[in-house]
Amino acid sequence: TQQAYLKASNTDADDHFGSSLALDGDTLAVGAPWEDSNATGANGNQADNSADGAGAVYVFTRTGSMWTQQAYLKASNTDAEDHFGGTVALDGDTLAVGAVGENSTATGANGDHDNNGADDAGAAYVFTRTGSTWTQQAYLKASNPNTGDNFGNSLALDGDTLAVGAWWEDSNATGADGNQADNSADDAGAVYVFTRTGSTWTQQAYLKASNTDADDHFGGAVALDGDTLAVGAWAEESAATGVNGNQQNLGGDASAFGAVYVFARTGSTWTQQAYLKASNPDLFDSFGSSIALDGDTLAAAAPGEESGATGANGNQADNSLRFAGAVYVRRIAP
Repeated sequence: TQQAYLKASNTDADDHFGSSLALDGDTLAVGAPWEDSNATGANGNQADNSADGAGAVYVFTRTGSMWTQQAYLKASNTDAEDHFGGTVALDGDTLAVGAVGENSTATGANGDHDNNGADDAGAAYVFTRTGSTWTQQAYLKASNPNTGDNFGNSLALDGDTLAVGAWWEDSNATGADGNQADNSADDAGAVYVFTRTGSTWTQQAYLKASNTDADDHFGGAVALDGDTLAVGAWAEESAATGVNGNQQNLGGDASAFGAVYVFARTGSTWTQQAYLKASNPDLFDSFGSSIALDGDTLAAAAPGEESGATGANGNQADNSLRFAGAVYVRRIAP
């Protein structure tokens, strides 16, 4: 049965309330990345719509079967077209919020967010709750912010670890902590892993695909559980199948077969554990567009897949239904 119908406390046209959601227990975070108020922080003035597309996040909590709005959250550096709330991730009393349109050239944690010298570089904000009060704990930026990187387009939070995707990042590095300065692979994409000690966040890793290539959009989706991180690259172009196949570009540019990369952490070191492809890769399937991870089970979606199969384990070869879509489930061995 429907328990609640939720709306923003300052509903307005074109706010796109509900564009992102994160639910943990009795707490729900809802993003509205086109909300227009110029407020900053928690529970500011919702009526001053002078920052078009700045974005907001609304936190609701449940008591019994009753949902109520607990907080109205804005960035500490609210600006027009930042799209704060385009992504959200929630774990207990910690909330992460992405703002892909944020423009500062700051790096790392809590840098100078007033220098808008890198359009759409992107940022992530971490909020924590004490009792019923939310406050911003960190303002996070990539270690190599650049115009158009869209840092914050995907988020995954588990305990004191946060993974942040930047699917338009341009470096040609591969693996963990490679050369961030060689921007010769346009829109290859990257993922940044941050960890928290006490209330301090620091970048732990800069991750790239093992077969970095232009326009792959590695980091378009991320999923995190403990010491395992899965990263989707929906536009990856190899025609390999299964696990750890041929990573070369066999499909041609813009083929968008898609891939998922699994990383594992030992201590503070991340390494790629697996390179996953669909069992029936095809042009424009976009495998890895969305992913979910829990324990040793990984689900990866391919919204462009075209088979006419129904249910589980049907005929994958019948490409009779354009963009029907499919989901693939795999077990991850330690």
